[in-house]
Amino acid sequence: MDIRLFHIFRNTPLGRETFLQSLYFCDKVDAVPVIYIPKHTKFLMYFDNDVVQVDLDESYLKSKDTALEHAVELIKQKGIKPVFFEPKNFTASTLPDIPSNFDFMCCPRSISDLSSKIGLGYIGSRVRRIVRSARFSVLMTSLVFKEWKSIAVFFGGSANAVNALKLGFRISKRSGIPLDVFSQLEKRTRKDLEKIIADANLGQEMEQLTGRWRIFETGSLEENLYEIPHDALVVLGAYGHGLIKEFVFGSKMEMIQSEIANNMLIVGPNYMECR
Repeated sequence: MDIRLFHIFRNTPLGRETFLQSLYFCDKVDAVPVIYIPKHTKFLMYFDNDVVQVDLDESYLKSKDTALEHAVELIKQKGIKPVFFEPKNFTASTLPDIPSNFDFMCCPRSISDLSSKIGLGYIGSRVRRIVRSARFSVLMTSLVFKEWKSIAVFFGGSANAVNALKLGFRISKRSGIPLDVFSQLEKRTRKDLEKIIADANLGQEMEQLTGRWRIFETGSLEENLYEIPHDALVVLGAYGHGLIKEFVFGSKMEMIQSEIANNMLIVGPNYMECR
């Protein structure tokens, strides 16, 4: 069965950059892009334990007459066979239901509430709830399309970090792109991290697939982020706490996503490894 990435198409210059990133990702990992050209500014996504209403910016409905044409034009350049998604079920006449049985979902990169007007919902609520609730991982793109030359996995030893490492290995194997692991030593030692990797039966993959394991013993994580290649796909785990409307990724995740401009593949607390 094909793996699938869900993408909401926006017929604007910024939307083009995001779409190019999705197509590049699909090309690298041999995934099928499932493209939704919205006719309404809202939709619902149903997850196992949550229902998320996503409110799109009005820019998603701009130039509707040329949206399909522009999407097809970009797809042809990549030689990828897409699937165009048309909602079949509606909670209300202008509120379509979107399934959540995808392997990945692409969200434009937005950091502050003001800049989120160019993105999908709010990173402070809608996107965070998708990350929290989804069984798939979320591709959060940079503002401008960029190819990635390596995969950088952040590994601190948590259960979500183990899932991020597994996903990094999976992406590396499917794409043939080299993988590096980055760890900031704080409460755990290198031996602690090695044991966690061994207990997760990832020792062999760690040895075979990892180009380097960079362990930072000095300096703050914020300072050491400079060592992350700017053209790497960053893979990391996000865990949540707090109220539903104020879902927090965790202090490290918050700092990382606000400091680097890389494309990021985010693994949430309900992520389940799939194909």
